[in-house]
Amino acid sequence: MRAIITAKPEDGLDGLTLTDIDEPQAPTGEQIMVKLQGSSLNYHDLGVAMGTANETKDRILLADGAGIVVAVGDEVTDFNVGDSVVSCFFPDWQTGGPTVGDFSRTPGDGIDGYARDMVVTPQHWFTKAPQGWSAPESATITTAGLTAWRALVTEGNIKAGDKVLLLGTGGVSIFALQLAKAMGAEVAITSSSDRKLDKAKALGADFTVNYKDDTSWGDTVAQWSSGGVDVVVEVGGPATLTQSINACRVGGTIVLIGVLTGFNGEVPTAAMMLKQIRLQGIVVGNREMQQNMVEAVEQMGFKPVIDKTFPLEHLTAAFKYEVSAGHFGKIAIDYTLDG
Repeated sequence: MRAIITAKPEDGLDGLTLTDIDEPQAPTGEQIMVKLQGSSLNYHDLGVAMGTANETKDRILLADGAGIVVAVGDEVTDFNVGDSVVSCFFPDWQTGGPTVGDFSRTPGDGIDGYARDMVVTPQHWFTKAPQGWSAPESATITTAGLTAWRALVTEGNIKAGDKVLLLGTGGVSIFALQLAKAMGAEVAITSSSDRKLDKAKALGADFTVNYKDDTSWGDTVAQWSSGGVDVVVEVGGPATLTQSINACRVGGTIVLIGVLTGFNGEVPTAAMMLKQIRLQGIVVGNREMQQNMVEAVEQMGFKPVIDKTFPLEHLTAAFKYEVSAGHFGKIAIDYTLDG
C-alpha cells in the first residue's frame, strides 16, 4: 500500500518519498483497521515534513487521518465495521487535564502518521466522525478543529453574545469563526489580505481589520467591542501578543495556540496584570473533547472550509501551497483522487 515518508529531512519538502509498504495484519483485541481516505495539513505537519520540527528519517507523515473502519478485533466496543472515524492528535490523552508536553507520541511526528492507505491501531486512537462529513472534511477536526474547540469552549467558555478575536485566516481561525458564530458570539478577525477578510465576512465575521494597514489593530478591536473582547485566540505569539492584550477586556482570556512569529519575545506583563487577563497556552486536546466536539458540530449544521484538495501522491505540492500562505481555511488530502 502507499505511504509517504521523510526519507531525507535535510532535503526538506523535496525529500518526501512515496513508497510501498506492507499492509497491516488483521486487528486483534481492542484494535481496529481503518481504510484511510482523507487528511488535512497543519503547520505542525509542515515542520516535520521540512525537517525543522523533527529530523527523524523514514517517518510516515500527517497527524490527521479519517476513513472507514473495515475490520475490528474481538474486544472492540466503540466501533463497528463501516463506521466513519477520525484520528486523535494525542492518542494516549483520553480525558482530564493535560498529560503530555511533547510530540513523542503524536502520529506523523514522534510515531508514524496517516499518510498511508490503511492503519491498525487501538480503538481509542480514533473517534466517530461527524455524520454527513467526507473523510477530508472530518480529518480537519484532529488538529485544527479540536484546537479551535478547546480554545473557545473548554478554555474560553464562550456563550451567546460574547465577543471573540481571531488572528489570521488559517485553518484554526476559520474553524473558530464558524464555531463562534454557531454559538452566537460576535467575531472580529484580522488578516493582511482584504480579499481574505471579505471571505471572512461572508462566513459571518462581524468586524475585520487589516493589520498591515492598521498597526494598532488591538486598540481598534477594543474600540469596536466597547472595552475589549472576551476571548482572543492567539496564533502569532511574540509579535502579536501585545496587540492581543490591548484588544482583550479586563478579566478576559487569551488562548495561545501558536507561535508563528517566533518562540521568544517581550510580553507587556504590567498591561496583562492590570487587565487581569488569563493567558492560557494549549496544544490541541484530548479524546473526550473531540467526542464532545463531534456531537456539537453535527447539531451546528456547518462544514469546514477547505481551500484546496490534493491527491495523496501530490503531498509535496500541497505542502508547498501551504508555504505560499495563499490558502483560506484548510488544505485537504483526498486519498481517493487519482495522482
